[in-house]
Amino acid sequence: MIDNEYKYRINKVIDHIEKNLDNDFSLTELAKVSNFSRFHFSRIFKGITGETAFQLIHRLRLEKAASLLIHGNDSISDIAFKCGFKSLPVFSKNFKSNFKESATSFKKKNSNLNKVNSIKNKSIDTPSIYICNQTKSIKWKVDMKNNESIEIKELLDVPVIYLRHIGPYQGDAELFERLFSKLFAWAGPKGLLDNGDFQTAIVYHDDVNVADKSKLRTSVCLTVPENTSVNGEIGKMVLEKGKYVVARFTVKADEFQSAWDWLMGNWFPTSGYQPDDRACFELYPEEPENGTFKVDICVPVRKL
Repeated sequence: MIDNEYKYRINKVIDHIEKNLDNDFSLTELAKVSNFSRFHFSRIFKGITGETAFQLIHRLRLEKAASLLIHGNDSISDIAFKCGFKSLPVFSKNFKSNFKESATSFKKKNSNLNKVNSIKNKSIDTPSIYICNQTKSIKWKVDMKNNESIEIKELLDVPVIYLRHIGPYQGDAELFERLFSKLFAWAGPKGLLDNGDFQTAIVYHDDVNVADKSKLRTSVCLTVPENTSVNGEIGKMVLEKGKYVVARFTVKADEFQSAWDWLMGNWFPTSGYQPDDRACFELYPEEPENGTFKVDICVPVRKL
């Protein structure tokens, strides 16, 4: 379908932008990625996404900066340059215009909130470290009822096909069921489900604490061989290799948020790590059963 081909090409551009967010972009470069004429690319992009490519770039840079201010310990100037701003005054002006407060105030307010939450959580459950003799890796013992294991792992690149949704998604189990059904319907006739040696994943591209809910991007994914070809609205990307905290939970559909909240608000403040700025994702090692999901929450990390 023509409509699906357009979505596929625009998603390629958004993926390219997200992967190189600190770079300078030109209209010619983005049009080339999309394989549309540079004279029509901007209108097509805005028609599909509701904003121009450069409005998207500007917004993603500010949202990434806000997320780093909340979760990291880098200085404001380091964050500004890491997010593609060429000077601190330009960043400060744009940040205040978007979030209605200065970056300094935003960082202080959210850092204090994290400290309060951390203190509350510590009184309930303080993770303790131990060395696993079998895997020779560091793991954590915790008392949270839904958590089965938590450890730091070096993950390899994982090629996946994806179907992307833009808009609110939290707590919408029916939405994810529809998206996965559509993805499987595409993958099945191509033999990608034949051997059963696949996993599903959900990638969260934006920080729900700072992003506009109507523009949140999430991708439902299926692991595939590296040489898999895609078309239509089905895209292909790689879950990036690197160091992750991998926390396995067994949860009901309405317990995902509490698992994420515990990981971010309880484990991270006591771990010696902070979230890195790559995308986080959920990996599903097995099929859900009787409304219960086994899920590995994977968040990229670096040392404090």
